[in-house]
Amino acid sequence: MSSSFGTLFRVATFGESHGVGVGAVVDGCPPNLELCEADIQLQLDRRRPGQSDLTTPRQEADRVTILSGVEHGRTLGTPIGLLVRNQDQRPGDYGEMDAVPRPSHADYTYQVKYGVAARSGGGRASARETIGRVAAGAIAEKVLRERWGVEVVAWVSSVGEIVSTGVDADHLSRDMVDANPVRCPDAAAADRMISLVREVRDARDSIGGVVSCVCRNVPPGWGEPVFDKLDAKLAQAMLSLPATKGFEIGSGFAGTRLRGSMHNDPFVKKGDRLGTVTNHAGGVLGGISSGEPLLFRVAFKPVATIGQPQRTADLNGQSVELAAKGRHDPCVVPRAVPIVESMTALVLLDLALRQEARK
Repeated sequence: MSSSFGTLFRVATFGESHGVGVGAVVDGCPPNLELCEADIQLQLDRRRPGQSDLTTPRQEADRVTILSGVEHGRTLGTPIGLLVRNQDQRPGDYGEMDAVPRPSHADYTYQVKYGVAARSGGGRASARETIGRVAAGAIAEKVLRERWGVEVVAWVSSVGEIVSTGVDADHLSRDMVDANPVRCPDAAAADRMISLVREVRDARDSIGGVVSCVCRNVPPGWGEPVFDKLDAKLAQAMLSLPATKGFEIGSGFAGTRLRGSMHNDPFVKKGDRLGTVTNHAGGVLGGISSGEPLLFRVAFKPVATIGQPQRTADLNGQSVELAAKGRHDPCVVPRAVPIVESMTALVLLDLALRQEARK
């Protein structure tokens, strides 16, 4: 199993959904960085369940403990161990998984691959695994912010067929994103999204959506062509998240409908560097950051766990009705916002350190 990510700033996550706990080991963090649990907890609080009636009712404080790598409030340059203990465990909700793989879950594929699978809440395939990513990403983000002034802000840009169109990514802040429980800074669209999520929740169903992300103040030159391009690493990071089904950067698929004369980004002088008039490229040229804001979107499918009985088959191929059990988010995208930000920070810091190593 591949549970590690990164080259110079390396992260390995561990733990299962209903095990003792989950967490991460961060290796390659620069020494002498001021760091405490509070620096990490803010993002974990944005990710944790039970934040509103739009999320799963599972109650977890998700309090992080730093186990190693920090003394007297400063990083040592040695591996940083991070642990979050599970509290609201209900492995009994998943007893039927022994014989019946849940539709659109990883129960079947994990069983086929390893010959054994965690039988409570999806194990490593659960979104609870992302706690380690968020904790590690909070550290990466702190380095990026303090050393380069990089800002990473994600937001919900669509839920179902409701699409936000009134967001100014150049001036967007996390406070603006967090102003409502669906994490869409377009107030009119947010109200409609909230109503839709509640409608889906009351029907014991789920719905998908899109998280958009902007990264500002990224210096030009980050990215390692040809296989570790900036946009390629972002795509890998985002598609490694549970429930993701699509990634696009800049103009994305919509750009295929334009002619080159309309899609090209002409260069102009911007202060002491070259910039572009438009940003159809999304801040990346040839896999390397251009100095323009990074702009990308991540598509999340409807949550596979729903509160309705479903016709499916057991491991012997016999048709069965799977009873509705477990707890779930009717729409995952509001809680996915800090997860997208964290994975973005992991990619950017790793590539930043690789670029610094050239000097």
